[in-house]
Amino acid sequence: MDESQLSTSLRGKRLALGVTGSIAAYKAVGLLRALAREGAIVSVVMTQAATRFVTPLTFEVLSGRRVATDLFESHEEMAHLAIPGQAHAMVVAPATANFLAKAALGLADDLLSTMLLNARCPVIVAPAMDGDMWTHPTVVHHVQTLRARGVVVLDPEVGPLASGQIAQGRLPAESRIMEAVHAAVTAQQDWQGQRVLISAGPTQEPIDPVRFVSNRSSGKMGYAIAEAARDRGAEVTLVTGPSSLMSPSGVTTISVNTASEMSDALSRHFPSSTVLIMAAAVADFRPKMPVGQKLKKQGQSALVLELEATPDILSMLSARRTSQIVIGFAAETEHVLSHAKGKLKEKGLDLIIANDVTQAGGGFGSDDNAVVILSATGEQKTLELMPKRRLADEILTVVRDLCLTSSHRQSLVE
Repeated sequence: MDESQLSTSLRGKRLALGVTGSIAAYKAVGLLRALAREGAIVSVVMTQAATRFVTPLTFEVLSGRRVATDLFESHEEMAHLAIPGQAHAMVVAPATANFLAKAALGLADDLLSTMLLNARCPVIVAPAMDGDMWTHPTVVHHVQTLRARGVVVLDPEVGPLASGQIAQGRLPAESRIMEAVHAAVTAQQDWQGQRVLISAGPTQEPIDPVRFVSNRSSGKMGYAIAEAARDRGAEVTLVTGPSSLMSPSGVTTISVNTASEMSDALSRHFPSSTVLIMAAAVADFRPKMPVGQKLKKQGQSALVLELEATPDILSMLSARRTSQIVIGFAAETEHVLSHAKGKLKEKGLDLIIANDVTQAGGGFGSDDNAVVILSATGEQKTLELMPKRRLADEILTVVRDLCLTSSHRQSLVE
């Protein structure tokens, strides 16, 4: 990163620096100095265990601010609300395995963990631990949970630990933590002015009032893209099939059930949109003759269900577009790239995002995914398995680079 950027981009930014009870707590002193040197206003919060390694006075002298250590000692100031409420970002460095567990489970038994539940700003966590703790299944699960929520959890580094063991557990280098802070507080607004229409989740095609034909889509990928586009300045409308996910704040969410309902909702909003990202897993077929009353099993040894094709929403909208960018998803189980290339051409798309839904650790319902992005002009980019929220940002960057910044798209939002 350019030195001139590092010297000014944190000026006036309010940061909360959490320090937990790791022997690496002394390194947080250097991190504080680096943040302060760039003009950040840093409020330090220490757990009781952290004060056993470094005294609060050290951080108070360097930050010029009182260090908060106790949830109850400053009740009048409501520090657990005020500090995260004013912060542009929270950084926890070092973060112990105990802290990761509390953060993942939503426990709030001290000031720092309570603050975390009140934080609506970006959260960066830099773990440090000894032995084989980082690779313990419980710690791995907690890290996955936090990353799925959008928390930036940096991987610790491999090297000599306090025990003398050589393993992965060292606090990430100060430069890596600083890069993460810069990325968080100087978030890109490269989608400002775009009106993004996103579909997500499955559709449910009724057989009778209590049964339906559907698929395994959870909606997680579409919701993650909606959140990422919102955070990067876009005006977002999300049309979602049935999902257990909470509607993203700051996003216009329209709930539908069937493919026909999704088609109607997307058709209404498509003309005023600049980008369509069709992440929904729309049912390809629906019962031809749904019945108005619950079908009874009595007296029947078999049931023949006649299906008919649902509307091809993506092809329909692509054919109607004026200047919109149209992006599809191809969820496949075999011949992923060849099937995706066929859909890309057949439906007249700008990009198609292909993924193998049978892959280990990815696909429907998982928190992670890996995709290959194919463009109509022949570009291809592979994005390896990663949390869907992070993948969403990677996808938006590819869309920006291949479509939004192309010369023939410059008039898109004029």
